Amino acid sequence: MRRIVAIVLAVFLIGGVAAAVVAGREKQDKSTATKTVLGVIGSEKAEFFADPDVVKALAAKGYTLKTETSGSWAMEGLDLKGYDFAFPSSQAPADELAAKYDVRQPLPRPFYSPLVVVAHRSAAAVLADNGLATLPAKGNGTFKMAAYLKAAGADRTWQQLKGAERHGELSGTLFISTTDPTSSNSGALYLAAASYVADGGRVADGTAAVNRTAPLMRKLISVQGAQQTSSDAAFRDFISGVGNPLVLVYESQVASLLAQGQDVGDLTVLYPDTTANSDHTVVPLTDEGRALGELLGTDKELRKLAVRHGFRPQGTSAEFTAATAAHTTYLNQKLTGVRQSPVPASKVLHEMARRARG
Repeated sequence: MRRIVAIVLAVFLIGGVAAAVVAGREKQDKSTATKTVLGVIGSEKAEFFADPDVVKALAAKGYTLKTETSGSWAMEGLDLKGYDFAFPSSQAPADELAAKYDVRQPLPRPFYSPLVVVAHRSAAAVLADNGLATLPAKGNGTFKMAAYLKAAGADRTWQQLKGAERHGELSGTLFISTTDPTSSNSGALYLAAASYVADGGRVADGTAAVNRTAPLMRKLISVQGAQQTSSDAAFRDFISGVGNPLVLVYESQVASLLAQGQDVGDLTVLYPDTTANSDHTVVPLTDEGRALGELLGTDKELRKLAVRHGFRPQGTSAEFTAATAAHTTYLNQKLTGVRQSPVPASKVLHEMARRARG
């Protein structure tokens, strides 16, 4: 009898220990488990999400992120079934996606970046000498959009600008290289800002407005020939010394390079006096996608990492100002002298881009 009782007690003890071990493992698994979230993002954010510190910060909040890249406007043509979020580079394509997938507003907008024109010092100096830019500092200045559009409309060449003859690389038609406006956000925003200036400070609100600026917009795009679909590729080409003397990029790409301590040579950052901000906007397709989008804008560590990659967090300028204090030679921290251009509705901007591309 005693032996039977001992056996029974042993079984209960073993079972209790096993249950405790299983419960402990479940508790541990629950505390370290992460939700895998799938998203499609603009290429300019690829390095941010690939940063090991960003991966670690997201894991600490319970997320494992898998991303694919696409042009912001090209996302509309993708089948996003099975994705948790899309993350284009501005609000216009985000609103279009939100309408397509019946996503409730407001959409999370964790950070933004103004568009800038990068140039080498020789090109920037020639522009300044001909009234197309001002250079109050060695590494940054202001690009005069109205003067540039007048020159572009007249098919002005570098050779027609005084001082250009001293620089063999400055030849041919004067133009800014951009991405394809029919598929890429930065190219579309360039047209938004240019059309706004060309039409006397009016935001395009329909076909009649598009018609008024269509010939000039067509000229701005057609002179470029083949266009990149990615601002990341265009910026890398510029830094490596390939391509056109003037290239439209995101300020975040410049700020990120500076934060990494990389040599930028004779880079000069020209802030258009009328530009468009790129409001990086999350389109949540699932609850997990919305939670992630909101986390990117509210979590202190993730905001800090966004700044390290050159983005300006929404809501305050203090974080960006403090982090870029050593780089004011190149960066206009307060965006002094920069006017924000309104962006046309998605349908209008699409029409403008199609007309510009011919």
